[in-house]
Amino acid sequence: MSEKKMNSSRRHHLKSLMLSIAAGWLAQEKKDLVVAKENYMSEKCPNPNMSGDLMEACKKLHALIDQIDEERYDMESKVQKADKEIEDLKLKVVDLAGVKKPALKKVRMSADAMLKALLGSKHTVNMDLRANLKQVKKEKKEEEKDDVGDWRKNIEDKADRKKMFETS
Repeated sequence: MSEKKMNSSRRHHLKSLMLSIAAGWLAQEKKDLVVAKENYMSEKCPNPNMSGDLMEACKKLHALIDQIDEERYDMESKVQKADKEIEDLKLKVVDLAGVKKPALKKVRMSADAMLKALLGSKHTVNMDLRANLKQVKKEKKEEEKDDVGDWRKNIEDKADRKKMFETS
């Protein structure tokens, strides 16, 4: 068992040595990277001369920027004016041509559905016209049953009507 403990402690010691060496290499790489960046910047971007040449270049750039800003402002105002003219012309074209009405399609819809569509779902309108009518009770005509002789009277009345139509 003591061999196993030795092997494990030796392994542990070797791992810690490897990690410490790797940490040293990483630190050295970071230092090398910083030095490489400084060398590159000194080669590619030399320190500017704070002489009169730089001030003159700045003044020229500012003058150029001002000139470009003026041109841009002029162009923007021209574009806005042209856009407004285009909108006015579009309105004139619509006024001259008139508004074309589309052909209406035949839609089958009940009166209740139409009112609901027009007034919205909040308003419920009942188009049941019969509900608003007054109720009238029908009275049954009670005809008295006459005797046998009554049918002759009815025939005579009908004969009078027939004569009326024949004479006119």
